[in-house]
Amino acid sequence: MEELEFIIEACEESMSNAIKHLEKELLNIRAGKANPSMLSSVKLDYYGSTTPLSQIANINTPDAQTLSVQPWEKDKLQDIEKAIMVANLGFNPMNNGESIIINIPPLTEERRIELVKIAKSEIEDAKISVRNARKDANNDIKKIDISTDQKAISEEDVQNLTDKYTSKIDSIFASKEKEILSV
Repeated sequence: MEELEFIIEACEESMSNAIKHLEKELLNIRAGKANPSMLSSVKLDYYGSTTPLSQIANINTPDAQTLSVQPWEKDKLQDIEKAIMVANLGFNPMNNGESIIINIPPLTEERRIELVKIAKSEIEDAKISVRNARKDANNDIKKIDISTDQKAISEEDVQNLTDKYTSKIDSIFASKEKEILSV
């Protein structure tokens, strides 16, 4: 029985990790509003090691359409500006000598639809991860020496977990789609 609980807990943890990964990936899909996480993929050389931008500068959103990057060391402004350009995020950073200002252009209707498709792709990947976790758990349950009834109950528990996480993924998508499509 302990082995059975372990299998179900491992399955749930795997499904939970799929949701966490999905949420992290969806943060990279911008919905027209400035968000410091838009620059999370920007990394630059900082005294010999590749460092995320957030560890060498403050990233703020003075308003819904602007990102402000304030480095802790002014001599790093040009390096940061170059790293933002190299990251190929579609931003045009402006260096004013004190900080870097990035204006976030409003999204076109075509771009919004494209972003929804990208989000759908991430959603599908998360659902595949959840289904794979279910498959692995069910395979492990079949290998255990327990009664057929106990196996059926356990497989039903795994299916309930799958349904729970799949509906969670659907609600995450619904809110992200709404966020992307609202002007």
